[in-house]
Amino acid sequence: MAEQSSQRLHWEGVFDANPAMYGEDPSAPAQHAIGLFQRQHVLDVLELGAGQGRDTVALLAAGFEVTALEYAGPALAELRQAAAAAGLHEGLQAVSHDVRQPLPFADNSFDAVYSHMLFCMALSTNELVALSAEVARVLRPGGIHVYTVRHLGDAHFGVGPEHGDNTYESGGFVVHFFDRALVTQLAQGFEDVEVEPFEEGDLPRRLWRVTSRRIGSPIDIRD
Repeated sequence: MAEQSSQRLHWEGVFDANPAMYGEDPSAPAQHAIGLFQRQHVLDVLELGAGQGRDTVALLAAGFEVTALEYAGPALAELRQAAAAAGLHEGLQAVSHDVRQPLPFADNSFDAVYSHMLFCMALSTNELVALSAEVARVLRPGGIHVYTVRHLGDAHFGVGPEHGDNTYESGGFVVHFFDRALVTQLAQGFEDVEVEPFEEGDLPRRLWRVTSRRIGSPIDIRD
C-alpha cells in the first residue's frame, strides 16, 4: 500500500511539473486502435490510464464516445482542458479512478477498452489478473481490448531497484515487465489474442501491443 501511494504521488508530481509531458500527438498504438475500432464499428471506448489525454483527444476526434480513467489529479485536469480546447468535451466522460479497484461500470458497457502502458505500471500479477477480469466484464460480447506493455526484452528490464514480480524501478517509476506467460494468463475470457512487438521513444522502449476480443460474437481484429 505504501508503494502504491508513493507511485501515485510520484505520477501526480511529474504531471503537475510537466504539462503535456508526452506531447499532443497521439501514440502509435492509439492510431492503430482508432483504425481497428473504426473498421469494427465501435461506438464507445473505455480508456484506462488516460494520462494527460493525447490519445483521448485522438479517440474523441475520430468520433468515439470516450470514458477516460486516470488516477493522477493534475493529468485528469489537463485531459479535460485538452478535450475542451479541441471542442470535443461533449463526447468525454473523465473519471478519477484507481484501476486496483473494480471498474465503476455495469457489465457489458463498452464496445472497446484501450490503454497504453497502463498494464505495465506498478501492478502486481494478482492485480493485473483482477483488472483483466474487470475489462472482460465491462466489455460487450465480442468487444475489443487493446493494451500495450513493456516486455522482458526492454533495455530497462533488470536495471534499477527490484520490487519482485518482474518489476523494476527506473527514474522513480516502477514498471512491470511482461513475459508471454503473463499475456496468456490475462487472456482468460478473451480469444483471438494477437501480440505485436513495436518500439517507442529514443531508448527505445520495447513493447508489445496486445489485441484480443471478449468471447462472444465473432469480430475480425486483423488488419
